[in-house]
Amino acid sequence: MRFSPEFSPFLTFPFPYLCTYFRNVPFTMQINLSQNKNFKLFKTISQVAAGNNQTVFIVGGFVRDLLMKRESPTDIDFVTEGNGMELAKSVAKEINPNLKVSIFKTYGTAMFKFQGLDLEFVGARKESYSENSRNPFVESGTLEEDQKRRDFTINALAISLNQNNFGELIDPFDGLVDLKNKILRTPLSPAQTYSDDPLRMMRAIRFASTLNFKIEQNSLKAIKEEKDRIKIVSLERIMVEFNKIMLSEKPSIGLKLLEETGILPLIMPELTALKGIEEIEGQTHKDNFWHTLEVVDNISKNTDKLWLRWAALLHDIGKAPTKKFVEGTGWTFHGHEFLGSKMVKTIFHRLKLPLGNDMKYVQKLVKLSSRPISLVDDDTSDSALRRLLFDAGEDLEDLFILNKADITTKNSAKQNRFKQNFEVVAEKIKQVEEKDQVRNFQPPISGEEIMELFGLQPGREIGILKEKVKEAILEGEISNDKDEARNFVIKEGENLGLVLA
Repeated sequence: MRFSPEFSPFLTFPFPYLCTYFRNVPFTMQINLSQNKNFKLFKTISQVAAGNNQTVFIVGGFVRDLLMKRESPTDIDFVTEGNGMELAKSVAKEINPNLKVSIFKTYGTAMFKFQGLDLEFVGARKESYSENSRNPFVESGTLEEDQKRRDFTINALAISLNQNNFGELIDPFDGLVDLKNKILRTPLSPAQTYSDDPLRMMRAIRFASTLNFKIEQNSLKAIKEEKDRIKIVSLERIMVEFNKIMLSEKPSIGLKLLEETGILPLIMPELTALKGIEEIEGQTHKDNFWHTLEVVDNISKNTDKLWLRWAALLHDIGKAPTKKFVEGTGWTFHGHEFLGSKMVKTIFHRLKLPLGNDMKYVQKLVKLSSRPISLVDDDTSDSALRRLLFDAGEDLEDLFILNKADITTKNSAKQNRFKQNFEVVAEKIKQVEEKDQVRNFQPPISGEEIMELFGLQPGREIGILKEKVKEAILEGEISNDKDEARNFVIKEGENLGLVLA
């Protein structure tokens, strides 16, 4: 039996590999940091700590990702069995006396930026929690006590930067074994870990989704039992983790776990309301929850845009409240896009998500999500195509990406037909756009020009005439042309009783 090659070339072994496969067996392992691009920095920190009579260790995500040969994170955490703030100031002074060190006395931490890295230093600590808060009572502690308080064994790994054992991996909870087996396990009992800091439940699911790891059985059980504790966590913190799930390669891994553990209905009941299939008179509809997860996975293959993925997540959100069985017709969801776009604002507001352009972008795509496919027919008017161009504007390509992701049928013939339909619509729109230049529409005649024509001051007549010009262009009554628009305004102005200046 040999150790998985994914951990080389950073490891050197003083005795047989086999020990790594058994828990609770003392084991010493060296990490060859000389091959890391930050080696000189680590040696400097080692020397400064020795001069201060302090210990220092790299901990957390950097160690995990180094062993997994993932791209190194830009933030590196260091723990010292002493004063982290003083060590940070000493290191910064040694590197560059002009470096600005940010001190956070409440948390006993300090950080500074260096060569694109965020370096954070903290004194080793132990924590205790009250029932109604995830903010711990903190005391100074040892490295082992600091490792115990961490969320998962794979994040409790530490590398010594001390001169007597530089590069030694310190792994009291067999995180290396869990890393090899792709298991998420807590250093202490799962119930205590999640009850103390319920955000760790979201982090477990986030790591499962982003790393494609399995949550250990007892840990998963504890999340289900402690799920209601998530209510004491701020929605801002919850959404940071949720958005990392949304940005993972296959978001459905995390979304399914959120649903399975009972956390999802606590933070987004509108989504889980889509679950289930009803049957009346032998007629059913698809399960819109599981369909939505498929759409999110589909779109994630083609875009890293967070809010486009959110549009996929919420594109059918209006189907639960609009679902209706109509005799002779079957199940209908009339107006679900319009209602869904209104629900987006409510959801974003409640979840403390951005309420500006990001929210409006998601609203727009949800509202337009069914429009393109309705334009496939041969008798579709240019007016309808122009209106879609006008309404979608610069987001038309993203709308089409969403539409294609929405094809979840397993019937290959249907899949090909739907995709061909979108190509037909895209070609029609291209032809109309080349002819009429409607996308990102700017009126060919401005409000100032209309005021000058009739000698008007700013007022409602200006808005009325500009809207008439826009409608005339979209309906194809006039071209998107300055002279035609001017003549049209003169005629419409006269109909309003206006006289040329």
